[in-house]
Amino acid sequence: MLALVKTEPGPGLVLQTVPDPQVGINDVLIRVRKTGICGTDLHIESWDPWAAKTIHPPLVPGHEFVGQIVAVGANVSDFHPGDVVSGEGHVTCGRCRHCMAGRRHLCANTVGLGVGRDGAFAEYVVLPMTNVWHHWPGIDEDVAAIFDPFGNAVHTALAFPVLGEDVLITGAGPIGLMATAVVRHAGARFVVVSEPNPVRRALASRMGATVAVDPGARDLADVQRELGMVEGFDVALEMSGAPAAIRATLDNMAHGGAIAILGIPTQDVSLDVNEIVFKLLTVRGIYGREMYETWYKMTVMLQSGLDISPAITHRFSYREHEAAFAAARSGDAGKVILDWNPQTDG
Repeated sequence: MLALVKTEPGPGLVLQTVPDPQVGINDVLIRVRKTGICGTDLHIESWDPWAAKTIHPPLVPGHEFVGQIVAVGANVSDFHPGDVVSGEGHVTCGRCRHCMAGRRHLCANTVGLGVGRDGAFAEYVVLPMTNVWHHWPGIDEDVAAIFDPFGNAVHTALAFPVLGEDVLITGAGPIGLMATAVVRHAGARFVVVSEPNPVRRALASRMGATVAVDPGARDLADVQRELGMVEGFDVALEMSGAPAAIRATLDNMAHGGAIAILGIPTQDVSLDVNEIVFKLLTVRGIYGREMYETWYKMTVMLQSGLDISPAITHRFSYREHEAAFAAARSGDAGKVILDWNPQTDG
């Protein structure tokens, strides 16, 4: 099969022929149709310090995908060839305390698809049957391809009740954009998005932001006054990992507020813990998705009218992967889709 491969340490990916993946008795073989490019994939492609420490070439990256099942292992009875599926990219051990208790998103032995095992930037991918999500009818194929990051957005956005609340979102990358639509759909009153990039601020407005603000040009306290807020934000979703954004979030929270943090800082962040204590704030770290409650919530919200498609801004054939990665890295993009359908094979 054809695959994008990190063949050796260093920048870049190579499109080349590799052996088809082997299907175990508990596995599902999937013909990939479309994939999304994630920030993790950008790290791997550019071979930054995280990738150099984490990735062991050769490796097929990619963990956001939609495809059709073509074969199943001997123990698999509830998936069938032709089924349209995506996959949960966290392959858990199944035997630790959390896995045995049904809390697989907390498994400390997780292996990442496209990070610790060959992933979905290929014509075929194999996953254990316990990691396969069967899409319900009517789910758009492009949206299905990004269920993994959509799940990050939903897990973060619904970490705390948002109905009737005032929500701050710092960082309007693809996940922040989707979270904007989710909290709006879930009944938030005001949704303020803080994002320095003007293209992404415009996308945030399309996704339902009440106000999309440039943090370098306008203070969040000023936005609160404009909206008639009297104390601060009830819920904050930190998607940027930027130290200044994290500190601004703490400064602008209401007493008793709650902060869900998905963004990963690349440097140490100094915080005034007194602000957390005396405001009685709740701070929760978010990683991945709950298996599979988050996937269920994603699907039913789409069925009830949630539209995240504006977050998808670029589409390329897999043979144009260099241009696709450049678009994703530019910052002037939402989600970037790679099409692996045979008709796009030029």
